[in-house]
Amino acid sequence: MVKIRLMRIGGKHKPFYRLVIADSRAPRTGRYIESIGYYNPTTEPSTIKIDEAKAQAWLRKGARPSDAARVLLEKTGVLQRAGSASRS
Repeated sequence: MVKIRLMRIGGKHKPFYRLVIADSRAPRTGRYIESIGYYNPTTEPSTIKIDEAKAQAWLRKGARPSDAARVLLEKTGVLQRAGSASRS
């Protein structure tokens, strides 16, 4: 199964995450299919950058977001727009 999830790439005490499309069996910091954005929780306010077109395309293909990725997709509004686009 293909998942949308966070991949930690920051150093010790400096978290920084990439939002990636990966096989559910791949390790957290292992191989991934495509990077669709990033999340930096250390800035004030937190920085979230997501390529909306890529995210919606993967959601239409059946990629399931992890709990943390779902929160970020909801904050940016990508999940709501993807849901409304599939209903119309």
